[in-house]
Amino acid sequence: MRLPLPRPRSLAGQLFAMQVAVVAVIVAGCAVFAYVTDRGQAEETARRQATATAAAVADSPSVVAAARTADPSAVLQPYTEALRRHAGVAFVVVMSPEGTRWTHPEPDQIGRAYLGHIEEARAGRLYSETHLGVLGPSVRTVAPVMSGDRVVALVSAGITIEKISEQIREQVTALLFMAGAALALGGAGTYVVNARLRRHTHGMNATALSRMYDYHEAALHAVREGLVMLDGQRRIALINDGARELLGLDEGSVGRPATGLGLPASLTGALLSSEPRVDETHLTADRLLVVNTRPVVGGKRRGTVVTLRDRTELQALSGELDSERGFTEALRSQAHEAANRLHTVVSLIELGRVDEAVEFATAELELAQALTDRVVDAVGEPVLAALLLGKAAQAHERGVELTLTEDSRIDDGLLPPALPARDLVTILGNLVDNAVEAVGGTPHARVTVTVAARTGDGELLLRVGDSGPGVRPADRDAVLGRGWSTRGPGRGLGLALVGQAVGRARGTLTVTDAEEGGAEFTVRLPLPTGPDGDGETDGDGSTGTGRGPAPQPTPAPVPAPVPSQRSGTGGTGPADPGQPGPGQPGPGAGPAVGGPGSPSGVAG
Repeated sequence: MRLPLPRPRSLAGQLFAMQVAVVAVIVAGCAVFAYVTDRGQAEETARRQATATAAAVADSPSVVAAARTADPSAVLQPYTEALRRHAGVAFVVVMSPEGTRWTHPEPDQIGRAYLGHIEEARAGRLYSETHLGVLGPSVRTVAPVMSGDRVVALVSAGITIEKISEQIREQVTALLFMAGAALALGGAGTYVVNARLRRHTHGMNATALSRMYDYHEAALHAVREGLVMLDGQRRIALINDGARELLGLDEGSVGRPATGLGLPASLTGALLSSEPRVDETHLTADRLLVVNTRPVVGGKRRGTVVTLRDRTELQALSGELDSERGFTEALRSQAHEAANRLHTVVSLIELGRVDEAVEFATAELELAQALTDRVVDAVGEPVLAALLLGKAAQAHERGVELTLTEDSRIDDGLLPPALPARDLVTILGNLVDNAVEAVGGTPHARVTVTVAARTGDGELLLRVGDSGPGVRPADRDAVLGRGWSTRGPGRGLGLALVGQAVGRARGTLTVTDAEEGGAEFTVRLPLPTGPDGDGETDGDGSTGTGRGPAPQPTPAPVPAPVPSQRSGTGGTGPADPGQPGPGQPGPGAGPAVGGPGSPSGVAG
């Protein structure tokens, strides 16, 4: 039968046993040291007392006079006994220079030889020693009794070791009592401290705590999501690698207050909030974060646990998905319109009105081609051209007239590679989407777009105005913040993402009143203007933007294209290579722009 292995003691239990042992050793050591010290001090005190008594007797004139008489004992014995009791010594012996006792506490010892060394005293010097006498071991001092220059007698006074030990025993008893009290008090204090430690460590031993720490460190650095722990003073107590990357913090961030991290005000407010936050979306300089917070409460607020998830790519994919859905709806509607036009042409031919059928079809093709020609001629940037064609088609399906102003023009080679196409689509796509939503359901819905970048301007101008209700002056400071929207909860990221993209490009974004009565958003992005800047032509005649030459319109007699460029809230990427570009019309595409009642075309 195997005996069960004893369970390892908890860390608190081990510390308790160790501390009790340490306290016991310390108290015992102190007691031994005090005993040895007290014993030495007691012997030294006894020696000084004996020396004082012997010297006092030796200097007494009556002793000198008695030493000259025929029977010194008769005079000195009563005197020395009275002095012995008064001085608290064990004996006072007066003897002849040869060592014959004249006095002694035991009268039968009178007349016998003194037990001890008297050579130093006979030479006229005090002498102290510890010696075995009639009364037992004693600490004694022998002093000469001088009459002029001659030693006429000797005096010995002493205290027995037994009496000294009795005094020490009394002190040791008190010392042991104090040591016991100190040990008990130390043990009680250690027990209280370790009981609290046991609660905090949940009764785990050192091995379990070490293993938990190793697991904790491994999990902390393996998780890609951000994890931040704040203490009760709202300072960073713990942060993992993912949180440092998401928040742009360095290794020295631990211990810093949350208000001193340089984070956006809304994100800092979420970290400092005393209430839990669930799946809140916040913007940093270049990321879109989902934040969850939960206070750590144990009788009082001990801190906050914060988790961070990067939603930047997910938001971009969500925007692309929304754009694809919009394009799908536009294609479905345009396919229906194309079928209606085709039926009209077929019916005209069946009725024998061939010339009218040709005229009707040609007019549709001319309007569609005019759209492509207008956009491509004005916008030499293929990404923006594709985006405008796609947004025009979407606006048309929603009954909104999207117009490109006459002064819109982007010269070839002006947009540098450092300005990502996704940021351009994020900025212009979200502004157009918001404008289309703002004018939706209003009479004479109209959105005006201006895109301009000319040689010598040094900036890219993107302006979107609408005929909607506009933005109140009191809301213009908050319109670019996270969650600001007039469309209800769960919205309000589009303009925040626009502001984020504009900030990355070191541009400006302003909100004013549009001529149509609604809001007008103006974005200005700086462009390089140096002699070695982007925009110069390569040797093969292509532009140096890194984006390729602007596509040229083809005069094929087909309707206006529905570009494959994706757009939407959160930013999108360039057109798919397998889809027709703005200068390559796709079959079956319907009109891309126009107000209610107009077939197609870009109002200019």
